[in-house]
Amino acid sequence: MLAKATEVNMKKIMIVDDDREFLEEMTEIFDMCGYEVLPVLDSYNVMAEAKAKHPEVIILDLKMRGLSGFEVAKMLRNDPSTSSISLIAITGYFKESSYMPKIVKYGFNKCLIKPFHPLEAINAVESA
Repeated sequence: MLAKATEVNMKKIMIVDDDREFLEEMTEIFDMCGYEVLPVLDSYNVMAEAKAKHPEVIILDLKMRGLSGFEVAKMLRNDPSTSSISLIAITGYFKESSYMPKIVKYGFNKCLIKPFHPLEAINAVESA
């Protein structure tokens, strides 16, 4: 059973993925745990949504149609109003350890490799 987030540690999180089914599943998991979840399907909308809704954490897929997660991370890190948001990369494509320096370079705090257990994602958000 997944633990319910308490009022003290409840975070507003944004989940960005162009896979609608995955996005819906992740949204449901975090919602059931008491998080305020902001799902974003289109990578072009991330900056506007982040500026308007001020999430504490963004879970960001690296390989998407439109802007890649790397491009979005660079924009987030270069804007003073979003630069302090914790970023968690998720990927099923950039699995090799040779990609880790690039993931760190773009300002991600953590990286989860798909498929991952929901508790891994919750623990990553909690420690972000």
